[in-house]
Amino acid sequence: MPSETPDILPTDVSPEILSDISPDISSQARTRQILGMKGADVKESSIWKIRLQLMKPITWIPLMWGVICGAASSGEYTWTTTNVLLSLLCMLMSGPLLTGYTQILNDYYDREIDAINEPYRPIPSGAMPLNQAIIQIWILLIAGIGVAVTLDLGVGHEDFIITKLAIGGAFLAYIYSAPPLKLKQNGWLGSYALGASYISLPWWAGHALFGTLNWQVVAVTMFYSLAGLGIAVVNDFKSVEGDRALGLKSLPVMFGVDKAALISAVMIDVFQIGIAVYLLLVGEKLYASILVLLVIPQITFQDMYYLRNPLENDVKYQASAQPFLVIGMLVAGIAMGHAGI
Repeated sequence: MPSETPDILPTDVSPEILSDISPDISSQARTRQILGMKGADVKESSIWKIRLQLMKPITWIPLMWGVICGAASSGEYTWTTTNVLLSLLCMLMSGPLLTGYTQILNDYYDREIDAINEPYRPIPSGAMPLNQAIIQIWILLIAGIGVAVTLDLGVGHEDFIITKLAIGGAFLAYIYSAPPLKLKQNGWLGSYALGASYISLPWWAGHALFGTLNWQVVAVTMFYSLAGLGIAVVNDFKSVEGDRALGLKSLPVMFGVDKAALISAVMIDVFQIGIAVYLLLVGEKLYASILVLLVIPQITFQDMYYLRNPLENDVKYQASAQPFLVIGMLVAGIAMGHAGI
């Protein structure tokens, strides 16, 4: 959970004490900014830190976790040095490279919206010239596909399934952000595309790396991505003002903040419970029970933070509730591997 600092310092604090406090606050803000978190308006001079900020490292984690879930669902993963290295390489592809590509691509096409919502971002602030952003997009894309080809060759895939997934994911990222399709203009379609990108695609890559990707895994993870749609809506609250000004139909714009938060919360809970029901039907009663138990604290934090004030508490809610979602994903992956799905 992010540290909180007081909005107003006491008037009787001496300059010496302020000099001690300010560097800590600045350090926290710089860390938040480099990670790609919202609300960190700090001037950064290092071009490499700006490039890293553009890639939003905080967003890599779900994709890298998805690879682990996919490896677990394959039922074929064993703890060997080779498999660990393959997993790390697949995480590099899914996280820093292709998610980094996606984030910069989105910032490039959202520069007008960001000028309203987050004017301190590297592109709208002018810290990163557009031509340099384009170069970085291409480098990350080519490197990501190159790693995918390497993985396919390394495990002997004649169909180059991981390469196909990488290219498909890169294309989905493009049509999500770029006109004329710009899927994010439609709250339902755009949020589902984002949810599928964060859950299904890395899951499929991890599964295909160690096992054989089949229709059941695809269907279950696409269903799971409907819970991811709810998570994607949480990210829309920080952009309500800019989305409304530029005519983007995000769920908070279409339904209002409170109703969108309720829709989001219901989807997050209902579709995870749906996965638990599926695990129950395939005989994995223990894992189904664990998954249901993990939903309970999420509902608690939704009531405590999210539904009461989604605009102010979106980050606090994600920090407190999202760990239970990602642990639940791994539980589902292990269960699927155990059931031989």
